[in-house]
This record gives sequence, structure tokens and C-alpha cells, in this order.
Amino acid sequence: MAYTIEKKDKGYLLFTITRSEKRNAINYDVMDGLAQAISEAVRPDIKALVITGAGEQAFCSGGDLSIFHSLHTKEEALPMLLKMGNILYSLLTLPKPTIALINGTAIGGGCELAAACDFRLAKKGIKAGFVQGKQAITTGWGGGSILAEKLPAAIAMKLLIDAELNTAEYLYEAGFIHYLYDGDSVEACEFYLEKMLAKEQAVLEAYKKIWIEKWQESKLHERMMQEINRCAVLWESEAHHQYVKTFMEKKVHKD
Repeated sequence: MAYTIEKKDKGYLLFTITRSEKRNAINYDVMDGLAQAISEAVRPDIKALVITGAGEQAFCSGGDLSIFHSLHTKEEALPMLLKMGNILYSLLTLPKPTIALINGTAIGGGCELAAACDFRLAKKGIKAGFVQGKQAITTGWGGGSILAEKLPAAIAMKLLIDAELNTAEYLYEAGFIHYLYDGDSVEACEFYLEKMLAKEQAVLEAYKKIWIEKWQESKLHERMMQEINRCAVLWESEAHHQYVKTFMEKKVHKD
């Protein structure tokens, strides 16, 4: 199993990507698990959804190129990109608080997953970045459009265009990370969530709907789909294929 879904005693759902040997990269199984967790989080006994990665090295290293490297053309890549984009929109518009518990490195699509959550908590010393630009593509799951909703334009644009790994401390100052912690991830998360989980669920849902309605009004889903289509065009470019080839060759030598 590529993931676990656990209901915690304090009333939230914990989704963990359990592919630490792959730096918690997202494959189709993880996508299906996320969709399942989002649908389970709607239950009346769940007050929040927390997403994290197994181990201490990585939160999520984005899409698993060892799986997706076989997607060469726009037509081949688009279904995968759309599938995850729609999952992220479902996560974004879940009528409960959502938390990315960034316990290790977050790269590329891992940052898109984190961006789709309402709150981002990061372990001190980790690094994260929207590195897709270095892969000759853009954010492929709608994460750029999501980031544009959540950060000032110049800050969001610089994070995307620079395509660098940044420290959690830098991202905290930029407003992408909301809380830095040391020690046990789940304990830190429960400390951060304590006041939220003490509220009536109807209150949590009513507040979340303020933002859901805003995103619906601004046609965020439509904008995410347009972003994904633009990424699919870049996906079939020679520059991206060359990046993937180099990545796979390095991986073979490492293994």
C-alpha cells in the first residue's frame, strides 16, 4: 500500500504517503488514496484532514518520474495531469480545514499538494520548492493558480519562476509556511490544531465556505485546467524529454 488513512482520537484524519524509499513520490495509487481520504474527510465525525509523508527525509517529491517517464506526448500526459489537478481542487474545496504537515523535503508537485492545503506546517531545516521550471515544464497539477490565490503576486511569481529549493525559514517569511516546528510532527500538528479542533464542526465548515465560494466565483477550477493544459504542451517538448532522460540515467547510476 502506497498510503495509510488513520482517524486520530482528536477528531482529524491523517493521510500518510508511505513511499519513503521513493521519497514519497506520487504515483497513481497515491492519487487514488488522496481521493479516498478527501471523500472520507467529509464524514460528520471528522473535523480536519492532515497530509504528510512517511519517514523523516521527504514530505513528497512530486510525481514519480520512474512511473510517468513513459508519458511522452501531450495526449499521454494530460490524463495524469488532469487526474491529480482535479484531486487537488477537491482538496482545496473540502469544507474542512486541511493541513500539509511538511516533515521533510517538498519538491515540485509536493509543493503543489502543500499549496492546496489551508495551512502548511514545516519542520525546521527542511527545504521545499516549485522546481518544475528546471524540468522545462510548469506546475502541472494547477498549483501555480492555487499559489496565485494564496500569496502576493510578486512572491508567488518569484517562487515559481526561480524554481529553487528554499529553506523552510525563507518560505515562512514569504508566507508560504505558516508554522515552523521541531520534534515530533504529529505532536506539533496537534498543538497547532488544538483551538480549531475544539470548535463545532458546523463553525469550521461555515468559515471554510467563505473561501470556497470565493474560489468558485473566480473560476479557479477553470484556471487550473488551463494551467494544466499549458503544462501538457510543455511536457512533450524536447527540453523536458531531455531532462527526464538525464534524471533517469542518474537514477540508474545511483541504484
